[in-house]
Amino acid sequence: EGLLKLRPNERPFVLTRAAYAGTQRYAATWTGDNVAVWNHLGMSTPMLLSMGISGYGMVGDDIGGFAGTPTADLLTRWIEAGAFNPIYRDHTAKGTGDQEPWVHGAKHEAIRKRFIEERYRLMPYIYTSVEEMTRTGIPLMRPLLLEYPQSPEFFNDDGEFMFGHDLFVSPVTTELQDMKVIQLPPGSWYDYWTGEKSSDKELKKMKPALDEVPAFVRAGAIVPRQPLVQHTGETPNGPLELRVYPGPDCKGSLYQDDGHTLAYEKGEFLRVNYSCQVGADAIRIVSTIEKDGYKPWWSAAEITVFGISKAPKSVRVGDATIHEWRFDSAQQAVAFTLPEAKNSWTAELIL
Repeated sequence: EGLLKLRPNERPFVLTRAAYAGTQRYAATWTGDNVAVWNHLGMSTPMLLSMGISGYGMVGDDIGGFAGTPTADLLTRWIEAGAFNPIYRDHTAKGTGDQEPWVHGAKHEAIRKRFIEERYRLMPYIYTSVEEMTRTGIPLMRPLLLEYPQSPEFFNDDGEFMFGHDLFVSPVTTELQDMKVIQLPPGSWYDYWTGEKSSDKELKKMKPALDEVPAFVRAGAIVPRQPLVQHTGETPNGPLELRVYPGPDCKGSLYQDDGHTLAYEKGEFLRVNYSCQVGADAIRIVSTIEKDGYKPWWSAAEITVFGISKAPKSVRVGDATIHEWRFDSAQQAVAFTLPEAKNSWTAELIL
């Protein structure tokens, strides 16, 4: 309220270290002064999940630990896990060792950079999910029991989580990870990194390398992404990216506003709904503008459809057949560009 008086046209953002029930209406918070040890990395996920389902969804932790100095592997794993947390914040106390992403040499820097950049590319999905959280109270970082209450086998799982409605993440939080056994939630899933399709019937036995975090996308998801930026205030330079993962109840959404002012309260925002229908011989993707009160950065959209085992016979946008599309046999994906994607549109893959 004080910040609104000081800057009446700017959205206030407060980060508090002293919070209690109801404070989420006024401020974000973090889990407190943690320690640079592996078990504190492991404690972060259940703490953030508990905060989220208690109504406090805008939370994070001190990545790398506040007290003490993390080892190279610990800091790398923490930066990887934090990329899928609501608040992404590397923070430490005075008198501790350096823990910026570029310490510990080129190998660790490259891994950390990759996950930091991935978070920036996911920002449209993250921002859309946070807007949903603001409206409904459903947190961005969700325990599996919240998304899958019909599956009691996940009720005690506090080490894995949903990031928004569509991403399942199983972070590595132990120093010696021999074999990680992952039970996927109900339905079919695509590997976030490779596009490989799996079902919940499979127990995924993985031994993640230092640069790997097991993550999967729900079959039926449409995930919006953006070109890489160096900070959230930078306007992306390039098309909107939509990753389509065909499956039942195939849909997604996108929310955009100016990110700073209260103009969204006056209807100055963009909301787009996406859907796809999967048939025996075609996949149809539909974009519908629900609210066009804000002009987005993009005019074009890059569409990638996963789960395609062979090149399609043709690709259509509206009534026109386009010829500049690409088939990736390794990822089993088809990609094409819509030059004009600011308005509602329909695209179709003829299989």
